[in-house]
Amino acid sequence: MPKFSIIIPVYNVEKYIKECLDSVMNQTYNNYEVIVVNDGTKDRSMDIVKNYEVKVINQENQGLSAARNIGASKAKGEYILFVDSDDTIETDLLQRLDKALEKDTDLIRYQLREVYEDKESIDYKEESFSTCSGENAFKKICKYHIVEAAPVYAIRREFFEKEKFEFAKGMVHEDFGLIPLIIMKAKKVKSISYIGYNYRQRSNSIMSTNDYKKT
Repeated sequence: MPKFSIIIPVYNVEKYIKECLDSVMNQTYNNYEVIVVNDGTKDRSMDIVKNYEVKVINQENQGLSAARNIGASKAKGEYILFVDSDDTIETDLLQRLDKALEKDTDLIRYQLREVYEDKESIDYKEESFSTCSGENAFKKICKYHIVEAAPVYAIRREFFEKEKFEFAKGMVHEDFGLIPLIIMKAKKVKSISYIGYNYRQRSNSIMSTNDYKKT
C-alpha cells in the first residue's frame, strides 16, 4: 500500500499541468501514487499527462468537487493529498510529511506560498503545533492566513472514508464547508511550519469568481 495518494483534478490547464506534474513526480520520497482525474478537459492537458506514469480517471465535466471525490474514492494510500493542477508542491513535501506523521494521525497541516503572475510570492510560515484534538487544532488553525484550502492538508484515508466526507458539488470555495468539519472531527491533528505548497494566484481562476450563488 502506498503511503500517500496525490489526487490532481484536471480541466483546461495545459499551460500549467506540466509544471504541476513535474513537481509531483520528482519527489524525494518514493512510496506514493498519483491519480489524475480528467474532468472532461477540452484542451491539450491530457496529451501532456500521457507522458507521466500516473493513474487516470476520465469523467464528463462535473467540476472540481466531483473530481476530488472520485479521486479520493479510488485512492489506495494511507494518506490523501489534493493538489490543484495549476499549482506545484515542493519536491521534499512527502518526505517531510512522512517524517512528521505519528501513529494514527488523522490530519496533518503544512503551509503554503502564494505565487503571483508577476513572479512575486508571499510565504505563510504559520506556527507549528504538536498533535492535539481536532477542536483544539481548529482554534489554532483558524488564526492562520488560510484555513480551508484542501491542498495544505494530508488526510488519513481510513478516517476520510469512515466519516463519508465529500466535497459539495457545483460550488466554488467548496473547501469552506468540508475542511473545518474534517479538522473538528479528527482525533489527532498536527501542523508543521514547513512551506510545501505553491499556490498560484490567477486572475481568471475559479477562485476569483464574483458569482456568490456558487460560492
